[in-house]
Amino acid sequence: MEAEFHALFKIQWPRLSYLPFLLPRLHGFFSSSLINPDVSFYDGWFSYEDVPLKWHYPVGLLFDLFSGSTPSQVHGLGASEQLALDKDDTKLPWRLTLHFTEWPEEQLVRPDAEGKVLHDAFINSVKEADFLRNGTAKGIMSLSKNDSTQLWAAVQELDRPVFGPIAQKLLYAQGAPLRHIPMKVYFPASPTADEPTSGHLRVVQSLVTPTLVGSREPQTLGTALHDLLPALFPSRKTPILAKPVLHGAVVPMGAQMEGLLRETAYLDGWLHLGLFMMG
Repeated sequence: MEAEFHALFKIQWPRLSYLPFLLPRLHGFFSSSLINPDVSFYDGWFSYEDVPLKWHYPVGLLFDLFSGSTPSQVHGLGASEQLALDKDDTKLPWRLTLHFTEWPEEQLVRPDAEGKVLHDAFINSVKEADFLRNGTAKGIMSLSKNDSTQLWAAVQELDRPVFGPIAQKLLYAQGAPLRHIPMKVYFPASPTADEPTSGHLRVVQSLVTPTLVGSREPQTLGTALHDLLPALFPSRKTPILAKPVLHGAVVPMGAQMEGLLRETAYLDGWLHLGLFMMG
């Protein structure tokens, strides 16, 4: 990550985590070089190639959407071809710019010193995912105070042993059949009057059932994307205009949606899927 005066701070940061959790550490590192030494850590915000990065998006999603890196090919390339592709990928390390002034009010919501804004954004996303899965947000709402506290602490520290059992209570709610798959699809869009800068994204979501409507046949990513974005996915089996990317990898169109949810959901319970435009 690169500050405006070109000091560097290099770190490996988990895809599942969020950029604001880095701010206290970065503020301490750069504090002696800041023009205004009294600026608070929560005044920090990140950009990539002059595009402000939405802090409530997981880091992995932001990287997939903005870094320009070629996603890994799960199928279709031999080992030697994939190795050559990986060597040609020059997008790492991902160089971000950290700012402590000129907050982009029209594009980013301001966080706060206590982290309440980030906490509320995360919990609201968890509630929405819970409601889509089960038809009710009772799962997250009925967590004990201790579980709720530990859940947020585990997200901040990426403590998998603590996070896992609590997340399982939400993903596998007792007596509640899986109704819908929480999925959001992100792809580049033309600037709008409300967001005239580059880096504008279109975010699409709809009710995605785990099985095909009127059938017991499992819903696949291909059938879900065809229903959601038929112009971009005219085929249910083969990506023609865009490739679906999750956690840096192209996802096979035949992958079953329920399995993807159980194994690859982000910490908030959502499948955050980016599109890699072809051609």
